[in-house]
Amino acid sequence: MTLLILVIALALIFDFINGFHDAANSIATIVTTRVLTPFQAVLWAAAFNFIAFFVAKYIIGEFGIADTVSKTVLREFITLPIILSGLLAAISWNLMTWWLGIPSSSSHTLIGGFAGAAISAAGFQSIHVGVIVKIASFIILAPVIGLLISSIITISVLWAFKRVNARTAENSFRKLQLVSSGLFSLGHGLNDSQKVMGIIATAMISYGSIDSIEAMPDWVPLSCFAAIGLGTMSGGWRIVKTMGSKITKVTSLEGVCAETAGALTLFITEHLKIPVSTTHTITGAIMGVGAVKRLSAVRWGITINLMWAWILTIPVSAVLAGLIYLLISTLGLR
Repeated sequence: MTLLILVIALALIFDFINGFHDAANSIATIVTTRVLTPFQAVLWAAAFNFIAFFVAKYIIGEFGIADTVSKTVLREFITLPIILSGLLAAISWNLMTWWLGIPSSSSHTLIGGFAGAAISAAGFQSIHVGVIVKIASFIILAPVIGLLISSIITISVLWAFKRVNARTAENSFRKLQLVSSGLFSLGHGLNDSQKVMGIIATAMISYGSIDSIEAMPDWVPLSCFAAIGLGTMSGGWRIVKTMGSKITKVTSLEGVCAETAGALTLFITEHLKIPVSTTHTITGAIMGVGAVKRLSAVRWGITINLMWAWILTIPVSAVLAGLIYLLISTLGLR
């Protein structure tokens, strides 16, 4: 029981870290365009992170992404030390990339850590390769989808508002940015909270507390959505500058288009039950609005550096988790 409690506590700590690590995804454009102050922005985003619980439970009616995450490792190979090792690796990578100001994927570090610890314990036969390949493919697909949708939305909006006075349009889009930011934060909560929920449910199944993810008690999703909301409230300021201005300069109009595109991408992947990176999604969307102005408006060098971090996240987290599992095993923790 002590080990189960430790795993659940670490999972919620990871969820909290995920919130402040990814806060920039939701608030960067709205802060950069000065629609809200940083403090107002994190409160706004955190509120929608938590509202996502009620959307998932009472409107969608299921936690599909949590179920997908729980199937990363085959059930017969899952143990609490494996989950513990994966969480420790994921927390370490998240904190390191946050400190360096790199908007990496909290989702992929969690998946990589979980799979890496299982491989260290029982070999490649322990992982569900199909699930991992599907999740990993969205390292490329999520930003591309975000880029395409944001480009289409931006071109459509520019055409629709071409005869509108510039100042009037700017005022309208500053107000609309509250809506688009809220929608993206809702998608963020729906997507990212469920990944930790899947890990906690898997730990409880492994321990024997429940027999399936459908039997998960309500306190698990409630605590996961609350933890990510509290994390978002704590900020994540090191990454805001990268997301809000280093990729491309963003106006209120472009912020609305990028956030709306990011939200739509997250809602689509939620429907498909695929855990994706909100970081990758909004980065692609911001690139899309910048490219519509002109290709040179996007700082492609910075974007390429970010992509290297994205590509490395799963393998680095897997190796780190594998090493942590070997250390835990030598200490005799079961």
